[in-house]
Amino acid sequence: MKKGLIIVESPTKVRTIKKIVGKDFEVAASVGHIKDLPKSRLGVKIENGFEPEYVTIKGKREVIKKLKAAAKKAAEIYLGPDPDREGEAIAWHIAEELKDLKKPIRRLLFYELTERGIKEALKHPGELDERKVESQKARRILDRLVGYNLSPLLWEKVKRGLSAGRVQSVALRLICEREREREAFEPEEYWTIEVLFETEKGPLRAKLKRFQGKALKPRNEAEARALVEGLKKASFVVERVEKKEVRRKPAPPFITSTLQQEAWRRLRFSAKKTMLLAQRLYEGVELGEEGAVGLITYMRTDSVRVAEEAVKGARDFIAREFGAEFLPSRPHVFKSRKTAQEAHEAIRPTSLARTPESLKPYLSQDELALYDLIFRRFVASQMAEARFERTEVYITGGDFELLASGTILIHPGFLVLYRSEEEEENALPPVERGVSLRLLEISPKQHFTQPPPRYTEASLIRALEEKGIGRPSTYAQIVSTIKERGYVETEKGYLKPTELGLLVNDLLTAHFPDLIETGFTARMEEALDEIEEGKRERIELLRNFYETFEKVLEQARKEMASLKAGVPSGIKCPACGEEMIIRVGRAGAFLACSRYPECKETRNYVRDEKGAIKPLEKERQTEEVCEKCGRPMVIKHGRFGEFLACSGYPECRNTKPLTTQIPCPEEGCSGKLVKRRARTGKIYYRCSEAPNCKFVLWQEPLEEKCPACGAPFLIRKKRRKKEYKACVKCDYQEEIK
Repeated sequence: MKKGLIIVESPTKVRTIKKIVGKDFEVAASVGHIKDLPKSRLGVKIENGFEPEYVTIKGKREVIKKLKAAAKKAAEIYLGPDPDREGEAIAWHIAEELKDLKKPIRRLLFYELTERGIKEALKHPGELDERKVESQKARRILDRLVGYNLSPLLWEKVKRGLSAGRVQSVALRLICEREREREAFEPEEYWTIEVLFETEKGPLRAKLKRFQGKALKPRNEAEARALVEGLKKASFVVERVEKKEVRRKPAPPFITSTLQQEAWRRLRFSAKKTMLLAQRLYEGVELGEEGAVGLITYMRTDSVRVAEEAVKGARDFIAREFGAEFLPSRPHVFKSRKTAQEAHEAIRPTSLARTPESLKPYLSQDELALYDLIFRRFVASQMAEARFERTEVYITGGDFELLASGTILIHPGFLVLYRSEEEEENALPPVERGVSLRLLEISPKQHFTQPPPRYTEASLIRALEEKGIGRPSTYAQIVSTIKERGYVETEKGYLKPTELGLLVNDLLTAHFPDLIETGFTARMEEALDEIEEGKRERIELLRNFYETFEKVLEQARKEMASLKAGVPSGIKCPACGEEMIIRVGRAGAFLACSRYPECKETRNYVRDEKGAIKPLEKERQTEEVCEKCGRPMVIKHGRFGEFLACSGYPECRNTKPLTTQIPCPEEGCSGKLVKRRARTGKIYYRCSEAPNCKFVLWQEPLEEKCPACGAPFLIRKKRRKKEYKACVKCDYQEEIK
């Protein structure tokens, strides 16, 4: 008989753990959850204390059978799913299936899948945490009560296949409210004035800050020109020079949310992709003869705590690789949020001996990029502060006060390893108090205030975290769900609500304003934490929630407008002059005449920058000829954007993608690039000869040859709020003004 059976949820974990525990233990995988609420019905006995009706997931009966067979041969059973609420729920379901065997069942918490981490967990096995299980039950039931009641309501009022969730609807609301803010935004004009002076040691550029002792911000060209004329007549002198040392501390090691944000900012990885890659690094990667090894600690965490031995390892690594001047006298200690689970550590490498360089032969390009990011952030978090010298030169000229500021790096500290692209040095020429300056140039510049930017995945996750919505294990799922449901699309890296997303959000906020309000959702998260801490009962929370929810739901069923019937648009029908209504069909939202079926006029539409509806022409003529019947092709608008269709429809149903005039760069291919939209809403470009040609481009192509190498087109890139046109074949890059 085996000493014990270790059950984890992932087959990858099995390989990693088996190598460490040897022949004394059998290791098996449940392959995720084995039980869940049924798909076909609510699965919650509301009248019986909100008791969940868990059923075996389709395809898992054979898995359970194998686990029972292995358990019968073992002296003890160890449950090792992930160390969080969901992992605890998986472990609890497995324990329920195996409890009739009358074998000891213990819980293992693997915070890192290394020899040390696995053996440490086996030395200190624990019991199942019933409070965690209760908290996860409450979350699952809450989500089911909301989802299985709101989703059918949307099917009835909008169209089948839609979904609404307790947390995803809040995320959608944030995105839609930001879009409304942008639409309502009125830009305001303002001007800045820069002055270039000559000094003995070189030019000095300063900004006009005050006039007659008051801070100023010219609002129009006339004000700016008046100031320019005054500056031309003034004599300037250096009033004072201030120098001070500025220190910058390193950021803490990653937690789930900051890893997702930084992976998007630096690597352009989606939250979903980041978590998939991190899961692989945590569960174990084959390292040649060494076998499978977990490379990072558990990646679903909101704690910045780091184990003492890991801090010591980082300090030894810094002293050895960078020298004593990069090592602070005492380790940096970072403070987690009040709600963080301090049993977890921050995300860090399991061993600093495994440098990114040493792992190149074993990791994919994306895995290596993410590991390198985690490695650098962790080591940098224990390095010395960066030190800068900031110089401010105050200049006066009559009623005018100007300021020139510059920063130079004295000691890089952690920046040698983890530096932001935004950090730039700006040295000023040395000047002394009382020195007169000669005016060289005055540069007034017009600006306009900008609307609040749309959310990126990173900024949305940061907003969710700051508002207390969701937890580390849910951020990536929240973002991917609203994209997959067609509520949000990605446009140049930003999350933009689709018309369907705006319509659904308007309905939900009108009838469930409290349910999808950020404060209410945050309080629910706190309540779930209180269940885990033993301060609150699951049934009490669910009963209080459902009593209010049921009343609001019943009222919404009676009063919610039906988009199937249509809602007013304020647009006149071009065929009969009656008002058109907004309806939702398989291809999305569209305008239809309110006199249907007497008038069957329909139009697709878009919204302008202010949110006003603009009907689109039904079709636009082109010079292209249908290869099947010889009639002209026209441009139509469908579910995935514009496309070419034969004007002889319905006799001829020939359609094809609308191509750009940009040739495919693949050698020997005569196709042109076609604009397409992925299921996630992201725009991409593929060859018109697909599937024979596999070329795909995820950046917007520009119909402009590369001036450096002659490549047939350039691509549009965006970085740090600036746009560039760049070549895909050479290093050519130029900012788009």
